[in-house]
Parts: sequence; C-alpha cells; structure tokens
Amino acid sequence: MLKFLKSKSLSSYNTFGFEAKADLLVEITTAEEFQELLQTPEWKEHQHVILGGGSNILLTDDFHGLVVVNRITGIETDKEDHKSVVVKCGGGENWHQFVLYTLQQNLGGLENLSLIPGTVGAAPMQNIGAYGVEIKDSFHSLEAINLKTGKLEIFMPEECKFGYRESIFKHELKGQYLIASVSFQLEMPSFHKLNLDYGIIKNVLAEKNIDKPTIQDVSEAVIEIRQSKLPDPAKIGNSGSFFKNPIIEVSQFEKLKSEFPEIPFYELEDGRIKLAAGWLIEKAGWKGYEENGVGVHHKQALVLVNYGKGRGEDILNLAKKIQDSVQSKFGIELSPEVNFI
Repeated sequence: MLKFLKSKSLSSYNTFGFEAKADLLVEITTAEEFQELLQTPEWKEHQHVILGGGSNILLTDDFHGLVVVNRITGIETDKEDHKSVVVKCGGGENWHQFVLYTLQQNLGGLENLSLIPGTVGAAPMQNIGAYGVEIKDSFHSLEAINLKTGKLEIFMPEECKFGYRESIFKHELKGQYLIASVSFQLEMPSFHKLNLDYGIIKNVLAEKNIDKPTIQDVSEAVIEIRQSKLPDPAKIGNSGSFFKNPIIEVSQFEKLKSEFPEIPFYELEDGRIKLAAGWLIEKAGWKGYEENGVGVHHKQALVLVNYGKGRGEDILNLAKKIQDSVQSKFGIELSPEVNFI
C-alpha cells in the first residue's frame, strides 16, 4: 500500500544535505507500485519529481508537489554464453553496492566505476563514467515505465543515445520515464580486458607491486584514488563532480596549449579533446574558496561542498561565479553535471 508523507524534509534525500521540504513524498519498491501510483490523485493533481540516491541534484527551494523515491531493488543473473553474463538490477539499488556484487561474482566491466554515488537507475540517465569507462561500455538494456501510459518499455543501447554524461533521458525523454531496472553484459575474467588507460590507476597498482591486476585490484585502486581526492557526502555535503569535463575542438585546444603548456588533456576517439574541469577551476583561483557556508573543496576543485550552513541557492550562485571566471580566463564554458530542482 502506498504511503504518502506530508511536508517531508528532503535533507536526507540529497547528498548536499540541503534542507528543503516536499509537499508530498512516497517511496516505491516495485514497478507495480509505481504503476499503481500513476492512477492516484496524488500523482495526477500535483507536479512531481523522481529521485534516486539524491547524489546528482541541487535543491534550491521547497518542492511544491510530489517527490517519488525509487526504492526498487533486486538482482538477477542470466548466463549469456561462456564469455559473459547479463546481470539485471533494480533501479533503486545503490550503485557502489551493485558494483561490489558484480566483483564478488567475478564479473568484469564495472570495476572502474567503483564508489560512484547514486543509484543504478540514475546511472544510464547520466551515462556515468570514470577512469576511461562509461556505463554504455557494458550496458545491455533497461526497463522503464512510461509516465503517461504506465507501460513497462525496454530500451536497447542505441535507443538510449548515450553521450558524454548524456542520454535520451536527459533530453528528448526527460521526465517521461521511471527506470525500473538496468541490465549489464559483464565478462568472465579470462575474456575481460582491463581498462588501465588512466595513469593514476597504473601508479597505484605499481605502488602495491601488482603487475597482473585482477578486477578486484582495479576496483580497490579506484576506491583508494576517489577517497583520497573526493569528500565523503556523509561528512561534507556534496554531489561529487559538479561540472562536466569540457570537450573542445583541436583548433581551440592548440590555442589554449600555446598559452597554458601544462594544461592536462585527453584525446577522444573522434579527434576532439577533453579537458579537466577541475584543473581549469583551480587555475582560475577557486580551489578551497568558501562563502556563505558553501565552497570549493580544498582537494578537488571540481567538487562544490556544503559545510553545513549553506543553501542550494548559495551553491547556484557560486557555480555561476566559477563559470564566468573560467569563461573569462580560458574561453571555456563549463556545464553542470547536477540537475537543479
């Protein structure tokens, strides 16, 4: 039975920890519950927003409507062939716990994505990625419920239109579906090629004298790297990387490199260049900056933080200042990764 909570605080539903209230809030635990919800007056008579782990949102005010929290759980496996296994996971499962589960099953593909905050259902929306790997690399399919028809639909990779931190669910189909489950095609160890393109992973493995790493070794290296650079949301409110790493054309990059020879970059397969947003923000002088109870993390300039007394509006204002500053210094436009509510 659906349980609607009135005037519910959202501070524990967003990793920034900002205080905001929802007129109504309901947690759904199955696809059938959500389909039932679509027929209720609470859904039909209010504006609504769907949340997962709240790790990629910025609450700027109270939400005068219905907040739906995806708590759909469960993991199923289906052997595809002798090389790979398809693992289906509920959209409300914690992403990192799911990655750990795949590692326990000795399945490769998600090890570079360890310790990313959020839920499984939010992962394909953002096409989350880290250290040379993105969701799309092992994505098999997903099941999503159409908010208008209530029908469960299946989306294959090409239909999701994955891009850098992008998918069809952030554009053409934004706000039109709830992702109930996501399936990944993961590989047996003997058929899986580790992605060690990022030198920092190689460095950590070398420090541990690991010359033949396993997927577990790579995961542990990634966790160590992330913990050394990124603040724990349980201790300091944040949403991880606040801005996307900008992608520019070679001609623009060559001009930048002539002025800033030390600028870090990553060449993409399509010939364009990905820059490190954190480096741009740091060189623009923002690393460690604080104002109005919020600031830029002192270890990683890509992370904006709430020190406990800030508001979503303060983060929004700070982000705008950073964008203007980076645009002025480098001619680069930074785009937020987080969604504003």
